[in-house]
Amino acid sequence: MKRQRLTILGATGSIGASTLDVVARHPERYEVFALTGHSRVDALADQCIRHRPRYAVVPAADEAQKLQSRLRAADLPTEVLAGEAALEQVAAAAETDAVMAAIVGAAGLRPTLAAVRAGKRVLLANKEALVMAGAVFMAEVRKSGAVVLPIDSEHNAVFQSLPADFGGDLDGRGVRRLLLTASGGPFRAVPIERLAGVTPAQACAHPNWSMGRKISVDSATMMNKGLEVIEAHWLFGAAPDRIDVVIHPQSVIHSLVEYVDGSVLAQLGNPDMRTPIAHALAYPERIEAGVAPLDLFQVAQLTFERPDLDRFPCLKLAHRALAAGNNAPAVLNAANEVAVAAFLDGRLPFLRIAEVIGAALDAVPVAPVSDLPAVLAADSAGRGAALAALR
Repeated sequence: MKRQRLTILGATGSIGASTLDVVARHPERYEVFALTGHSRVDALADQCIRHRPRYAVVPAADEAQKLQSRLRAADLPTEVLAGEAALEQVAAAAETDAVMAAIVGAAGLRPTLAAVRAGKRVLLANKEALVMAGAVFMAEVRKSGAVVLPIDSEHNAVFQSLPADFGGDLDGRGVRRLLLTASGGPFRAVPIERLAGVTPAQACAHPNWSMGRKISVDSATMMNKGLEVIEAHWLFGAAPDRIDVVIHPQSVIHSLVEYVDGSVLAQLGNPDMRTPIAHALAYPERIEAGVAPLDLFQVAQLTFERPDLDRFPCLKLAHRALAAGNNAPAVLNAANEVAVAAFLDGRLPFLRIAEVIGAALDAVPVAPVSDLPAVLAADSAGRGAALAALR
């Protein structure tokens, strides 16, 4: 069997680390071509020593020099590159068979698009690429013939619950709606009046999932679910009114697909990102992921709630941006990144995150986005409006 060569964008994050865990279980199937990291150079060095990629990529030249020295001391042939162009280079390289797109936020857009334009098999964990540039992104997918496989547990669950020959036609396959499940985060049952004093540590303490700080805050505000609604719209060609969010605190059902005959198909499993990662890596086959079997007797019960939009105004803002279309989702995403960063730095109270995002949506006029420069302009405008709202 020819081994599949992987580039992992965002290797030192939680998704990247989980991907390498799955890959290490199947050395006969996979080899690592390139690893990229942002600020955790020592962690990236450790990964390179273990997985021996041909390339490693970091943001800046001084970090590249530091990493290259350490790898040479370990007698590794890995070549270290620096900068955004290097990210695009390893994502589109002819030697790469598949790209795990796991860079968090807008920073992942360019290299993910580079992989798509090169016709790669793209394992998409960077939801912001579709949120910011859905129309541009999907047009490039159609043009290049790239294969996009969703890694977010919710979208991967929808993908698994749709017919194998789905092809983007909900009506033709008898699909009525998609139901994305949400845990509700750490504040689902906390009295709203107590949320004013929420700290970053509390917001990052997710009850079920182990995630990075930014996505953990997004889960606490449910902006993460709002972004996933936008992502589902583009991935599956679903109109906004055919995508519903269901709070499911146990995080055992990862999403559901409802059909016109009354059937509802769901994908279940323990809350472990190695399951969707392994599914996408091996698709259409199945491989061992290192995930414990689901014990339904231990779970005992599954409960469901409607989202409270007064408690989770960010979800309402995401629906507003999707309805407006054009540049609004890119503005939403940019403003959210600014607001969450300010909250994590202690410069913004938790309850003001939604206010800053709403102010940015109000400030930036809705305008068409037909290419990448327009997407990046919308991102810049959203960041500027959010920064103004922080003052």
